[in-house]
Amino acid sequence: MQPGRVLIVAGSDSGGGAGIQADLKTVMALGAYGTTAITALTAQNTLGVEGVFPVDPAFIAQQMNVVLDDIGSDAVKIGMLHSAEVIDAVADVLEARCGELPIIVDPVMVSTSGHDLLEPEAVRTLTRRMSLLADVMTPNLREAEKLTGLKINDLDGMVHAAEMLRTTGPQAVLVKGGHLEGDSVMRDVLSSDAGTRIFEGPRVETSSTHGTGCTLASAIAATLAYGLDLEEAVERARAYLYTALRTAPGLGGGHGPVNHAHTLRPFML
Repeated sequence: MQPGRVLIVAGSDSGGGAGIQADLKTVMALGAYGTTAITALTAQNTLGVEGVFPVDPAFIAQQMNVVLDDIGSDAVKIGMLHSAEVIDAVADVLEARCGELPIIVDPVMVSTSGHDLLEPEAVRTLTRRMSLLADVMTPNLREAEKLTGLKINDLDGMVHAAEMLRTTGPQAVLVKGGHLEGDSVMRDVLSSDAGTRIFEGPRVETSSTHGTGCTLASAIAATLAYGLDLEEAVERARAYLYTALRTAPGLGGGHGPVNHAHTLRPFML
């Protein structure tokens, strides 16, 4: 059987824990095939982002188009877009060529270490263009607050934010609760045409949380690429991420990467 194909549009993480690197590892670990359009290069490690080098928007669109011309895609995952010009270029290709595909938009705005990855003036463009194209939008609490103007302190706030974000255009919104403090239970809120569903599971106490948002969104995309419905895709993606967190390798001196390869059997020489 041909593997599900996922076109990933996102930035590169030199530390390998987030961005394109995390996306590709996740998609492969779940049995799908990932293609890429790189939107920016970053110099970063587990301690933080040291620099960002943007890619020309026209070249980002060219990367997308040549992949779609030849390999095609069964789902699209959108990550770091960096600027309004990049958002418009990516949205133009999505509108022209990907209207029938599930589009998962992870609105990457701030890195785990707190570095801004989306220019402030581009937030309005993100809402105006990408929200209308998204089948699923997957903001974390910080991103949901920036997009709604709300202060989210509890589960009710997450539900309110998810429902509010849906009015801006996405078919579904998954607000991730990883940054909600003081609770041993990890909760994510999904708002869709089917209603509001709260996903719960044990919280993993670890500092290895770099790239969790990229990983979850890519896991959802990989599952949707095989034709599963959204709620099952979220369930499977959360289960994959839980084990990836629980078995994280503990690399680096800051927020380390998760174990993307836990589904694979290591080949020992």
